[in-house]
Amino acid sequence: MDTSKCIIVMDFGGQYKELIARVVREMGVYSLILPSRTPAEKLREYDPAGIIFSGGPHSVYKEGAPSCDPGVFSLNVPVLGICYGMQYAAQRFGGKVQPGTVSEYGETKVELSASPLFKGLSSRETMLMSHTDIVSEPPAGFTVTASTENCPVAAMEDRERKIYCVQFHPEVNRSAHGKTLLFNFIFDICGAHKNYSLEGYIESQITSIREQVKDKNVLLGLSGGVDSAVAAALIAKALPGRLLCVYVDHGFMRKNETEQIKTAFSSLPLKLEAIDARAQFLQKLKGVTDPEQKRKIIGGEFVKTFAEAAKKYGEGAFLAQGTIYPDVIESGADNSANIKSHHNVGGLPKDMPFIGLVEPLRGLFKDEVRKLGKKLGLPEDIVSRQPFPGPGLAIRVIGEVTEEKLNALREADYIFREEMAAANVAASQYFAVLTDSRSVGVIGDFRNYGYVACLRAVITEDFMTAQFARLPYELLERVSSRIVNEVRLISRVCYDITGKPPATVEWE
Repeated sequence: MDTSKCIIVMDFGGQYKELIARVVREMGVYSLILPSRTPAEKLREYDPAGIIFSGGPHSVYKEGAPSCDPGVFSLNVPVLGICYGMQYAAQRFGGKVQPGTVSEYGETKVELSASPLFKGLSSRETMLMSHTDIVSEPPAGFTVTASTENCPVAAMEDRERKIYCVQFHPEVNRSAHGKTLLFNFIFDICGAHKNYSLEGYIESQITSIREQVKDKNVLLGLSGGVDSAVAAALIAKALPGRLLCVYVDHGFMRKNETEQIKTAFSSLPLKLEAIDARAQFLQKLKGVTDPEQKRKIIGGEFVKTFAEAAKKYGEGAFLAQGTIYPDVIESGADNSANIKSHHNVGGLPKDMPFIGLVEPLRGLFKDEVRKLGKKLGLPEDIVSRQPFPGPGLAIRVIGEVTEEKLNALREADYIFREEMAAANVAASQYFAVLTDSRSVGVIGDFRNYGYVACLRAVITEDFMTAQFARLPYELLERVSSRIVNEVRLISRVCYDITGKPPATVEWE
């Protein structure tokens, strides 16, 4: 894909960097996320229309704080600094940054002055603030364009040097008209043109796949998740009849999902090899209660099973993976607290017969992958599938995993998801957990000493933080009643009202 005249988001460690890049793409302009220390000459190669500095958790005046190549400011490209990005620009040009007397978190009233950045906004807007440090003195040549009750420099600009800065976060939904500000920067100040669409991405990837693979075949490990499913559909469109998908059924999928996968791919021009490995995975987990040990056993067994299939079918073929853009970003991060390597089929033996790697989704965010799947004709129950951990229900069964517990959890989870859909209640992710606690209950005239199930539903923009979903009591009552009456192994149902942090979304 042609990356010229894109918007580059420079990563200073902020949690919203992906959101910034996605908002830019939603406006029809291609965006890239690059580490803050990317050399200016490397940036010049992309011929960007503009550059955005992300926020970050650091203090610019402390040793080791993220910085960028000073040459970035000599590229004659407009720069927008957000939060930490503003503080970095202020310090870089001689301004003063220091701890504020009052930290600002949450929606805040911001007084705006005249600026091309604020075209179409009122003189008083609500924006999301999340900062401890402030710019107490702007650099020479900069004009203050916004303030709050506790932050005298909430925005500043130097039009001659094309540097615009805001202390608040315009990219989030909680900033009422923040996207108007970003629109003004991207199109009015940077002069960018709409150059990006998913239709264009499909066509460019089809060409790229054909050029890379030529007359060879491709092998892909279907996990049952959205990413590998969409990758399969795209590769099949590019190479009809030359893609073999290997689906390892480890027995920890949700109700009906294996059948849905088989049905969804039966009409596509590809071959599907479904391996029933349920018995061997369950045997490996016998007596295991520690969640990390469960993950390692399942991951190792999956690699072993897939590797056996790969040796059988992969001679002289390419390996395909559903790697997406956030995976690539995190693998190359230099400022983020969480740095990890990503591979959909991680840890494959080095003697695998593959001749190359095909990753057609590595330029897309998750929401774009879902939209792409719809455009490729995948059914709704595949592209809108709830996020699901690799080890599946094995880590939603607390304690030892047994077939009886798995079946009970499958039914409880299905009831919850079915009732959520029927009630048309929205949540970012929702599921059931089978705890290792037991409780006395009464079914009819009989005592039932069953397990306690817990329901979990969260609302989040980025899964880095989350709030529990405030589900209607009537819905919770209906779900609870159905579970204890229809699933004999369960005698009590609870609802998890813990946010992230301090909890994680998953229990294990």
